[in-house]
Amino acid sequence: MSSNVKSGVATLLHTACGAGILAMPYGFKPLGLTFGIMALAFCSICAMTGLLLQAQVARYVPDRSASFFRLTQLIHPKLSVVFDLAIAVKCFGVGVSYMIVVGDLLPQVFATFTSHKFLLDRNFHITMVMLFIVSPLCFMKKLTSLKKASVIALSSVGYLCCLVVIHFCWPSQEIHDRKGKVSFGFPKNEPTPLTTLPIFVFAFTCHHNAFSVYNEQKDISTGKLTKIGRYAMAIAFLLYTTIGGAGYLTFGDKVAGNIITLYPPSVSTTVGRVAIALLVMLAFPLQCHPARTSISDILYFVQAYGKQDAAAVTDGNASENTENSILLAAEESLEDEERNPPVSTLHGKKFNIITVCILVASYLLAISVTSLARILAVVGSTGSTSISFILPGIFGYYLIGSEYPPDARPKKAKLASYAGLVLALWGLIVMVASLVATLLIGASH
Repeated sequence: MSSNVKSGVATLLHTACGAGILAMPYGFKPLGLTFGIMALAFCSICAMTGLLLQAQVARYVPDRSASFFRLTQLIHPKLSVVFDLAIAVKCFGVGVSYMIVVGDLLPQVFATFTSHKFLLDRNFHITMVMLFIVSPLCFMKKLTSLKKASVIALSSVGYLCCLVVIHFCWPSQEIHDRKGKVSFGFPKNEPTPLTTLPIFVFAFTCHHNAFSVYNEQKDISTGKLTKIGRYAMAIAFLLYTTIGGAGYLTFGDKVAGNIITLYPPSVSTTVGRVAIALLVMLAFPLQCHPARTSISDILYFVQAYGKQDAAAVTDGNASENTENSILLAAEESLEDEERNPPVSTLHGKKFNIITVCILVASYLLAISVTSLARILAVVGSTGSTSISFILPGIFGYYLIGSEYPPDARPKKAKLASYAGLVLALWGLIVMVASLVATLLIGASH
């Protein structure tokens, strides 16, 4: 079933809005309200630029098969496996973190109703969620099939938004007593903004599902695809500004990394915890989908180059004439691959095996550890920036307008190409800054 603009926006928005939304008010702490909003606006523009570039370069791959792998094959084939590895590790790590959040939140929710030890065990809740909610959704082959789950999850974000705004407008005495100093400009005696930079930068990361969303659209014209990116990032900016701004104004410099933990126990906060648990468990399949595709591409890459190496050994024993004919055929094959990059097929047994491996590995890791913050921050600093900024920027710079002679490229194509170069350079800066913040300062996203 083909998708439309609304479902595409919902899927990208759901991909971007994960558990990190709870830390959005904390992101304002070292920046203050004004500069916090400005930082969010700038990050949303950068993320939107990446999505718009992806919408434009998708047309350079035929048959609705645009992907990071296929487009990297057009630029530098051997780099495709590096970026697919980054995507797979990043998405897998984020998916595991979602299950850890489920293990943290659901026992708190059940503690309001029961004291039974079995029902308060985090591993029990992770097991039940993985078996009966996450696994069935992960075996759906198209993101279109998850649009109802995305709508339900976004309702959870809407509830959290209302919860934060209501507590800001009508704070209880207990919340009022917890309030710290609010700064509209740069606050004094706060750590460097690098401590919360990853929160803002990665809040808009949904680019790993963008090509899948674009491929499944009923109308794949560039104009329609760019609408999806613009609407998704605009709505995300409004949600983040509302939750981040209202949460920061409520608690000031006493705001914590998880906004919902600051509210007094009540029915509304319990429902809020349920909403967040629902959000992350329904977001897991949106991480599994690109991770599965990237793993399939990596396997395809390894198999293809293994065959090439075997052919090279065989060719070494061939006669000169045979060798020349083989080389000629190889050159023709390479030329054909440049025009039509190879497609890694993902269906049947291969689809099921990779999905099962992701689910089992995620489950075992989620029940074994309680915190992946530092690892996820490092992976996010490299993987997210590659997906959101560097790769879309490189694609845009090399591909947009490449069908024209260099001196005859339209002005719009030139501007888009240079915008891609700037975005890629910005991505490198963000990667370095985020790694510094993570490794030296201890920030996390």
